Amino acid sequence: MGKAHKPRRGSVAYSPRKRANRPYPVVKSWPEGGSEPKIQGFAGYKAGMTHAFVVDYRPTSTTSGQEVQIPVTVVEVPPLKVAGIRLYESDVYGKRTKMEVWSEKIDKDLIRRLPVPAKGTKPDLKSLEKEDADDIRLIVHTIPRNITGIPKKSPEVMEIPVGGGTVQERIKYSIGLLGKEILFSEFQVEGAMVDIIAVTKGKGFQGLNKRFGVKLLTHKNSKHRRMLGTQGPWHPAWIMSTVPNSGQMGYHNRTEYNKRILKVGKDPSEINPKGGFVHYGNIQTNYVLIHGSIPGPTKRLVRFRDPTRVHGHVDVKAPDLTYVSTASKQGK
Repeated sequence: MGKAHKPRRGSVAYSPRKRANRPYPVVKSWPEGGSEPKIQGFAGYKAGMTHAFVVDYRPTSTTSGQEVQIPVTVVEVPPLKVAGIRLYESDVYGKRTKMEVWSEKIDKDLIRRLPVPAKGTKPDLKSLEKEDADDIRLIVHTIPRNITGIPKKSPEVMEIPVGGGTVQERIKYSIGLLGKEILFSEFQVEGAMVDIIAVTKGKGFQGLNKRFGVKLLTHKNSKHRRMLGTQGPWHPAWIMSTVPNSGQMGYHNRTEYNKRILKVGKDPSEINPKGGFVHYGNIQTNYVLIHGSIPGPTKRLVRFRDPTRVHGHVDVKAPDLTYVSTASKQGK
C-alpha cells in the first residue's frame, strides 16, 4: 500500500507576492490584431458597483434566455489624449525603440510629469510614413483634471498598441490620432469581451493565516495559534519559497480575463446613484458597465485590453439590459 498523500496547506499561486511598482498596472502582452487597424486597449477609473437585470446571454447557463439579476462594475472612461507615436523593432534582445514622434500641442500637466520635446517642435510625419516597424504604439495619457471624482491632477502615461492591417495602414491610422482625444467606443463595443488589468487593494503586511489560508494551530499549542507549525526540513538548509510565511498582501498586478461589456454609456444621469458612488461621487463623463467585479479600489486606474484567451466563437451582440439600479449606495 502506497504512502497516503496529504495536500499542502495554503496556496502558493502568484508567488512571489510583491508590491506593484506603481498604482496603475503594467500590461506585458497584447493579442494579435484583426484585418483593420484599431487601438487594442483603453483605461478608466473604477467608480463602484451596482446591480442590474439582464436577459442571460450565456448559452450554456441554466438560466439562458431568462431575465436574471447580476452584479455590475461601473468604470468611468473619459477620453485619452494621444501625445505621441512610438515605433519598435525586434532584435535578439527583444524590442527597442526605432522612432518616436510627439504632438505639437502637449498638455501642461504632462509637461510637469515628464520631459517632452520643446514647444513648437513639428513632428516629422513624412519620414514616419516611410518607416517599417514590428510594433506601433500610441503614447497616451489621462486627463484627470476634468474628473471631479479624481482629486489628482497629474496624468497617468501609458502605451496602447495599434493592431490589425498592414504596418503602413497602422502608421497612417496612428498619424490621424496624433494630438487628438480617443474615446472608448473606438476601442470596443457593447457585448464584446475584454481583459481587465489592475492593481488590487493593498492590505499591507499580513500573517500567514490571512495571506495563505493556513489553518490555526490547536489551542494546546505552547506558544501561539497563528503561527507556522514548521519552516521546513533540515535539508535543504534554507527556507523554501513554497513555505507560507508573513508578508505583503494586496497591491499586486492582476488580470481578469474575458469580462463582458454590458453597456457603453454617454449620459451619466443614467447610472449615477442617489448620493453618488461611495468614495467617488458622481460620474461626469462616459462610462462602461462590466459584468461582475474587477480588481482594485475605487478611484484606481484600470486598463482594458482586447481578449487574449478567447475560446471558440464569441457572439458580439449587445446584451438586453432591462434595468440598472441607481439606488443609494450610502447604506441608509
